[in-house]
Amino acid sequence: MPYFLIVLGVVARLVPHAWNFTPIGALGLFAGANCRPRIAWLVPLSALLVADLITGLYHPTVMVFVYLGFLAGPLIGRWIIAPRRSAGRIGSAVVMSTTVFFVLSNFGVWLGGFYPPTLSGLVECYVLAIPFYGVMLIGDGFYAAILFGGQEMLSSVLRRRANLPASL
Repeated sequence: MPYFLIVLGVVARLVPHAWNFTPIGALGLFAGANCRPRIAWLVPLSALLVADLITGLYHPTVMVFVYLGFLAGPLIGRWIIAPRRSAGRIGSAVVMSTTVFFVLSNFGVWLGGFYPPTLSGLVECYVLAIPFYGVMLIGDGFYAAILFGGQEMLSSVLRRRANLPASL
């Protein structure tokens, strides 16, 4: 499963999409909830790195903080979703993961020198990034619904098939 998730993440980042509307955050949550902890963090970071190598690398400080931001997904998936799955827990995890990413990645943008190195520059950086946060929140929610919903649908089908009479 981790390999499939990585390929899915790379392909989704390479096809045209709205800015910040990718499955990387949701893949991290899904991997955190379903994969061994030592593997889960590799899913979003590997997908991100492969796609970045294809599309081009960017400012190193920003990259470090973007990658750190995406590490939140597997941790939150493990802590919030894995113990007991519910739509509420998945939704809460999406909001937490996207928010951590927003805070870390935009701090990296500010630290990288794209805004004045002042408190007002930091505030400006976060304020101007709010639309991207909204798009990412919608994207992470969309992809999390597909991943977790698809998993539940598949599990339901397999459970029903397991209960079929032997004559079928």
